[in-house]
Amino acid sequence: MGMVSEFKAFALKGNVVDMAVGVIIGAAFGAVVKSMVSDILMPIVGKATGGVSFKDKFIALDGNTYATLEKANEAGVGTINYGALIDVTITFFIVAFVLFMVIKAMNAAKNKEEAKPAAPAAPPAQEVLLTEIRDLLKKGGAKA
Repeated sequence: MGMVSEFKAFALKGNVVDMAVGVIIGAAFGAVVKSMVSDILMPIVGKATGGVSFKDKFIALDGNTYATLEKANEAGVGTINYGALIDVTITFFIVAFVLFMVIKAMNAAKNKEEAKPAAPAAPPAQEVLLTEIRDLLKKGGAKA
């Protein structure tokens, strides 16, 4: 089996395709969560903390003070952007919580499905045939 055909067999397996779909959906979900944190939650947190914007929280490594991160970047100063770390940390906790809730709901549905009693198994063909013969004999339909 050639290298190309082996790769084709590997790449087209169901698990690989499922994983690729999961990664793509995960990236899209990450973008939505990032926007929710940056554009909705962080302004609310900033308002609650007296107008503090975490995006502009940084430490300039040259020891000077700059009004915004952009001004420090324009000056070519190295910065430690701890506000960005706060944003990413909040995003992480939101994603982790949402995944926890999804997995919890899936497990509850799975447990509910497993708890259903199984349908009684159909009797073997011999038993069905013997029952039919018995019923015919009871009706008097069979003559000896």
